Amino acid sequence: MQIKRIALVGIMAVIMLSGCGTTVQKSVIREEKTQETESTEKESVTDKDTNMNEKESFNAESNINDVIHDSAFDGYGRLIFPVDMEIEDNLKLKNISSILPWYSEVNIDKTVEIVNYMKSQAMNGEQIFYPIYSEEEMQEDPDKGDTGLFFFRGNAGAKTAITNAGGGFVYVAGIHDSFPHALELSKKGYNAFALIYRPGAQTACEDLARAIAYLHENAEKLQIDMTDYSLWGGSAGARMAAWLGSYGTAYFGEKDYPAPAAVIMQYTGLSQVTGMEPPTYACVGISDGIASYRSMEKYISQIEQNGTNAKIEVFKGLSHGFGLGEGTVAEGWIDNAVSFWEDNMNAGRKATAFMSK
Repeated sequence: MQIKRIALVGIMAVIMLSGCGTTVQKSVIREEKTQETESTEKESVTDKDTNMNEKESFNAESNINDVIHDSAFDGYGRLIFPVDMEIEDNLKLKNISSILPWYSEVNIDKTVEIVNYMKSQAMNGEQIFYPIYSEEEMQEDPDKGDTGLFFFRGNAGAKTAITNAGGGFVYVAGIHDSFPHALELSKKGYNAFALIYRPGAQTACEDLARAIAYLHENAEKLQIDMTDYSLWGGSAGARMAAWLGSYGTAYFGEKDYPAPAAVIMQYTGLSQVTGMEPPTYACVGISDGIASYRSMEKYISQIEQNGTNAKIEVFKGLSHGFGLGEGTVAEGWIDNAVSFWEDNMNAGRKATAFMSK
């Protein structure tokens, strides 16, 4: 397995020092380097899924390239998996961890569930992928053709979350680090989107800003509520969420849209606090050799000292990139993160009501 655009050996040394991220190339942002299915006739992944018979569904032995080229995913199947990684013809879903460097606790059952969920939705006539750039913009910059939002539908009119996978700004590990989160959020009734962005700290933030703008502009069509939205991210994706939460969409080239009600971040070693952070939840493993849990504790403490709601959970024994943490001591962290988001939705409404009196 080889990385197409950047040699893995060289970038590994950089990531191990930077907490799976790089510095945004603008003078304001300066970051210190840190260590950073089975389907049945009566039920499916969600009530809205159509059932696929066993012949049509994927399993752990399915080839990844068969998923990519499945007719249900016409035009975007390649974006389900990291487009910046070389995928061998015979690589199976059960071996997906081989194209997810720096990640741990990769859950094959969840991987299979996700691709079957996506296929089920697509076969049911639901649009599951949305480009965020126009055809003209993609022609001018072909790399923008490898961006967009995967939609994990919750209830019509429900609140919205945008999830951002990590990958050291070298690749996008959506299949492990954002799709599972988005699927679980959709099961709770929320509308969740997983962003596929251009690797590179600056371009990634520009793509997230565009995604936020796109969802605000198309909220009615998508039947989503963008008030009190949340930004989620792991590793490099957590940096993106934090930077957009602090600096806003206008800083990255879009119109000025409201800040998120909460930022949910996993395993990244940010050090600079601007004073403009939204309410922030964080979690990390003590054994993370890339993102120092002590750096994350300090970051959250500084946000709290500025009078903003913040919380961190630190899990013994876990290393970098544990995702949902199913079957580990971190299992259930996503429920705590959702509760944090919900509490800060309520806090925002109470503050608005108080100011209007």
